Amino acid sequence: METSLQILLTEDEAPAEQLEELAGQLRRELLQLDVDDVTPVRSAGAPPGARGWDMTQVGALLVIMNQSATALGAVVGAVRRWRDRCRERPTIRLEIDGDVLEIAETSPELTARAFELFVDRHSPAGDRS
Repeated sequence: METSLQILLTEDEAPAEQLEELAGQLRRELLQLDVDDVTPVRSAGAPPGARGWDMTQVGALLVIMNQSATALGAVVGAVRRWRDRCRERPTIRLEIDGDVLEIAETSPELTARAFELFVDRHSPAGDRS
C-alpha cells in the first residue's frame, strides 16, 4: 500500500525562483531514498485570462512511498537534515491525509520531537519503530 506526503516550502519574502531552487534541491535528495516518486505539485489551474501560467505550485512536492514507518521516517529524516543545512531555514509544511505538521522557527529539540510524533501518527499498527 502506498502513501502520499505533500511537502510545501515557504520563506517570507523569498522570490519564487529561490523557492523553486530549494524544492529542487530537496527533491534530488529525496529521490536518493527508497521512494516511488517525488514530483512537483500541480496547481489547481490558471487564473482566468492568464497566459503562460506555470501549472506547478512553487515550493511544493508530492512524495509517493510505501506505507511504513521506515519509509516515512527516512523521508521525514531527510527533510529535517536538509532543512538543518539550509542557511536560511524555510518553513516546512508536511501533510498526509489532512494531518498537517508545520515547522517554522523552533528549537532543534522541539523540531525533532514534532517530526517524530508526525511519523508515529502515520505508521501502520505494529510498524512503529
